[in-house]
Amino acid sequence: MPVPETFGIADAVQLAVAERSGFIESRHAGIAIVLGPDGTVTRSLGKTDALIFPRSSLKPFQSLAAQTAGVTLTGEWAALSTASHAGTDRHAAVVREMLASVELTEDDLGCPEAWPGDTATRNELLLSGGGASRLRMNCSGKHAAMLMACMSNGWDTAGYLAPTHPLQLHTREVVERLTGERIAAVGVDGCGAPVFAMTLAGLARGIQRIGTASERSPFALHRLAGGLVKAVREHPWAIDGPGRPDSVVIERTGAFAKGGAEAVMVMAAPDGTTVALKMLDGGARACSIVALHLLHEAGALETESVRAAAASLSLAVHGGGEVVGAIRPAIVAT
Repeated sequence: MPVPETFGIADAVQLAVAERSGFIESRHAGIAIVLGPDGTVTRSLGKTDALIFPRSSLKPFQSLAAQTAGVTLTGEWAALSTASHAGTDRHAAVVREMLASVELTEDDLGCPEAWPGDTATRNELLLSGGGASRLRMNCSGKHAAMLMACMSNGWDTAGYLAPTHPLQLHTREVVERLTGERIAAVGVDGCGAPVFAMTLAGLARGIQRIGTASERSPFALHRLAGGLVKAVREHPWAIDGPGRPDSVVIERTGAFAKGGAEAVMVMAAPDGTTVALKMLDGGARACSIVALHLLHEAGALETESVRAAAASLSLAVHGGGEVVGAIRPAIVAT
């Protein structure tokens, strides 16, 4: 039986380029899909029915799984439950609060130890003699929410990352319900949690349903999804970190943004227009600007807000200490 795999070179299209001194030095190829507020496909680039691992773009689904399993998450707690955070002291403090609420500690987290992604925090730790920790790992908020769900249901906390654990089986059901498709394969994410393979189109459908959900919905899952998106928009610092891409996009445009490792990106504009994309080679530097470009072209984001976000992203190409070019969208559809 063939092993499932993602799309190949022939299935991808050019999405961005890196230009240096007027010379196109590198090209980013991938696949992307745009859904309108009603969920219809308005643009498809490359083989969007190809399988992908969403990586951390799966976190909104995992947060909702914890919440539908009985965990109450609002405000910063909700935002941290879906975060790939920078490991600042503020991030670590919120995760510690989440764990303490169910009488657990950092030692109960199943994610590996890590240094903060935030450079200033990392330097402070080094100077003070500190080190890597599970709290600082970028997925610790998600893991805290998972542990809270286990405590709420009397499930084993020691084996909560096993694909056969009740929490992960429930998470799988939530993912399939929101994406509208069966999970094609299960892998181990960088943090140790199960990651589910789905089509890019399926990922986009799920995020579009989350992004358009209402807190006044008669359905509990949709009410919780509406609350999750609201929490992230009210606390953009929590989902990523100061000056980091997802936080920048949310602050400048109001779009719900969640990047994943290996160059996966999902964005849902305030009107519900949604983009999902993946770069073929796993290089993420152009993901945010391409997603913003696609939302802008769809009429979902204003020019000034996109420009403001772009100005705060690391898109400049340098030479001799000067800016000599830029990473920019350059979409070539087949």
